[in-house]
Amino acid sequence: MPLVVSLLLGSGVSASLPAQGAESRVRAQRDELERIRRERADLERRMANLQGNVHDLAEELVNLDRQRTATERMLAALDRQMTSINGVVQETTDRMTSAESELSQRRTTLQRRLVEIYKRGPLYPAEAMLTARSFGELVARYKYLHEIAVHDRSLVKRLETLRDDIGRQRTELVKLRDAVAENRGDKLREEERLASLERLRSTSLRQAKRSTQQIQDRLAQIRASEARLGSVLAAIEAQRVRTVAARPNAPRAISTLKIADAGRLDWPVDGSLLYRFGRVINPNNTTTRWNGMGIAAAIGTPVKAVAPGQVVSVGQLGTYGLTVIIQHGEGDYSIYASLQGAALRAGAGVKKGDVVGTVGISDPELAPHLHFEMRPKGRAVDPERWLRGAR
Repeated sequence: MPLVVSLLLGSGVSASLPAQGAESRVRAQRDELERIRRERADLERRMANLQGNVHDLAEELVNLDRQRTATERMLAALDRQMTSINGVVQETTDRMTSAESELSQRRTTLQRRLVEIYKRGPLYPAEAMLTARSFGELVARYKYLHEIAVHDRSLVKRLETLRDDIGRQRTELVKLRDAVAENRGDKLREEERLASLERLRSTSLRQAKRSTQQIQDRLAQIRASEARLGSVLAAIEAQRVRTVAARPNAPRAISTLKIADAGRLDWPVDGSLLYRFGRVINPNNTTTRWNGMGIAAAIGTPVKAVAPGQVVSVGQLGTYGLTVIIQHGEGDYSIYASLQGAALRAGAGVKKGDVVGTVGISDPELAPHLHFEMRPKGRAVDPERWLRGAR
């Protein structure tokens, strides 16, 4: 607090060692307060950045804890500063009390001297000189009168000095009183800030717990939907195998997906990637495994088949939303999910580039997109490797 330092430095009274020591303590505490304020301001900037981005709520709690610790340190520093200020106030008050006591004594002495001079009259010095009985007595009386005059002048000067010192000390006490008020105001604000941080931390903690539960529930739903899709594909594949076994002399259905097609297929819909195939660590430190890729696109954008085949399933599938499954032969499948609508029914034949549906939104946590999977022999692989110009 610059005000406190300037107040202490502004004292016109002789700077006693105790006052200088208190002044140094307050200055050091002022520097400590400034360091804590800068540290907390940096934490508040980090918090603003956190709140403006997707982040782990645990980071927010850590930041709030650090802000709370910094505020507690600031309150402790303000208490130490108040102790130092009170020490200076006490020292200044003691000096002023001592000066006022001496001033009272000096005034009494001066008043007594003035009364004596008044009683003796203005001719007393001359009369004292002229009534001397010898030259030696004359010199002695002259010296005595000179000493009295010097003493009186010294007494008057000391009275003036004491008067000025007391005036400066009173001014200093007024300023110190303002410093105490400022210190108390700072402390009150910091206590309010600490209470606010406690409330904010409690709120963030509740949000973190609620968010964690929501994330766990969502991951459980995703796993359940993936298991359901796996069951659907297993049932379809089992039916295909039974059909082939029942017709041993029928021509073999060749898959329309070739190894040579890898990296050459057209994208089912054009757009940027929301997520890629595989395990993804989310900002909240949870892990999601995607069996496909998310391609962002506006709601209603047409979705096209990447290769010829037959539609074997159309319907809602948990977190996948409306899903179309195309069989390309020999157990190879492509999957188009998170659709707004389907353009084909189960059993329909599909040519490469045919519209199978339109982009929708099935997950409120994500922007509108197509969830696309490639499953050769029923096993989920990275679909991006099959598409032309992988991103």
